[in-house]
Amino acid sequence: MNSEATAMVIHQVTDADTAAALGSGSVSVLATPRLLNWCEQATFELLEATLEAGTTSVGVEVRLDHVSPSPVGRTVRAEATIEKVKGRRYYFTVSAHDDRGLIAVGKVVRVLVDEASFLAKCE
Repeated sequence: MNSEATAMVIHQVTDADTAAALGSGSVSVLATPRLLNWCEQATFELLEATLEAGTTSVGVEVRLDHVSPSPVGRTVRAEATIEKVKGRRYYFTVSAHDDRGLIAVGKVVRVLVDEASFLAKCE
């Protein structure tokens, strides 16, 4: 996979996405856990289309700086770019923007795993 590969997901902030709704705060703005979910979704989508059958990726490390609030109704674009690949580990730079500008930046690490072996660990 090209180390310059990028994926973007776009979501509109709803009442269900707020800190108040998710229990991560008391205000009705985009919750950090939901924003992180959208950033991880972009990393997942970037890898998923290229994986062999029976292989998936799992998130193992995250760092996110949520620097600006986004109210209900605002459209958010979360983007992931592969920074480097080391064996089964994929290192991403993630960012999110709304129509006012940057709202978050961070890093995500995903690891490729055999899906059956990974799920067997749950038993």
